[in-house]
This record gives sequence, C-alpha cells and structure tokens, in this order.
Amino acid sequence: MKRTRIAIGIAALMTSLVACTKQPSSTSADSPTTSVDTLQPRRSPAPTVTPVADRRPEPRVTVPAGTKLRVALLQAVSSDKSQTGDAFLATLTEPVVVEGKTVVAKGTKVRGRVVDAKESGRVKGRASLELTLTQIVPDEGKSIGISTKPYLAVAESTKKRDGAIIGGGAGLGAVIGAIAGGGKGAAIGAAVGGGAGTGTVLATKGKEVRFGVEHPLSFTLSSSIEI
Repeated sequence: MKRTRIAIGIAALMTSLVACTKQPSSTSADSPTTSVDTLQPRRSPAPTVTPVADRRPEPRVTVPAGTKLRVALLQAVSSDKSQTGDAFLATLTEPVVVEGKTVVAKGTKVRGRVVDAKESGRVKGRASLELTLTQIVPDEGKSIGISTKPYLAVAESTKKRDGAIIGGGAGLGAVIGAIAGGGKGAAIGAAVGGGAGTGTVLATKGKEVRFGVEHPLSFTLSSSIEI
C-alpha cells in the first residue's frame, strides 16, 4: 500500500514537470520589451535662466536756481511784430553742467513765451520786449517745464535824435525866412521851421526791439529743476 502511494506521488510530480515545460514563455523575441524608463514621462530640460541686468534708473540731478541758460533764437521776435503770449523756439549754445556733469547738452531746444511786447510810442514811450523760457525740449523723452526770470529789453532813447530834428527844422525855417524877407521874415521862418520839425517827431515812431534768428540771449532759472 505504501509503495502504491509513493508511485502515485512520483507520477503526479512527473506530470506537473511535463506541463510546466510545455507552457509558452511570457516573453519572446517578437514581443516588445518594456523597460522601467519607458513607463516614466520624459522631463524637458530646465530652461536656462539668464541674469537680468540691473536696470534701475539713474538718480535725478537737481539744477539749482540761478543757473544761466544761454540760447540762440530759432525764431525772430520783436516789439512791433510779436504779441503777448506768443511762443518761440531757441537752442542752447552752452551745455548745462552740474558738479562737472553735463545734464543738458548743447544744442538742446528750448521753448519760450513773449510775456509782453510794446511798440514804441509817438513823442514818448520807448518800445520794450519781455521774454521768458518755459520748457526744455530734449530729442528723446518728455519736455521739462522750467521757470526763468524775465528777459527785458527796452529800445534806445530817441531824445538826441528828436532834438536834432527839431533844431534842424528851425535852422531850415530861418534860412527860408531870410530868403523871403530877412529880419522879421527870418524870425517867422524859424518859428515855422521849428513847428515843422516838431511835426516830424510826432509823425515818427521811436526805435523798436527786434531780435532775429540766431540772436543770443541769456536767461536765469528762477527755481530749481530735476533732470
């Protein structure tokens, strides 16, 4: 009986071994192989970070009050042609320098305004022209508002010229009177001549203030500005 059991056990074991050898392999040369790497998603390389340059704006510079702005006109202005409130353009003939550093270059345009313009009067009243600068206009960037002391120009006095005209008229009248009758005629002629001379002054206006293109002017800042 015992031998029979041993024989049955051996037979069962042999049957199991035969069955195992007949099972196909789970992998073959034709079947695709899957590695651990293919199961994981591919990661893109990290982007290269380029350091950004320091772009902090340069500190602003204060141009103090009292600084001179020397300019040349780009547009003519005059006491008899310009009107109060008219604008004009000019250009800096010298750079604006603060503590050895140029803050506004030579050639930079500036805007100005006619504060007042008065024609010369007849007999009395000299012509005058009052100007001021209002803006610095760089080639790039925004305009910079400024305030300057007024530049005032007054026409020359014509008193000497008026006296010469009146005297000349009286002399010419005396000559005419003398030719007419001498003595009394000369006195009459002098009076007539003097009147004619005075009439000439009344009919002639005094000198005007006229500044043409490229005329140099100098202005003074009345308050400080930051650039």
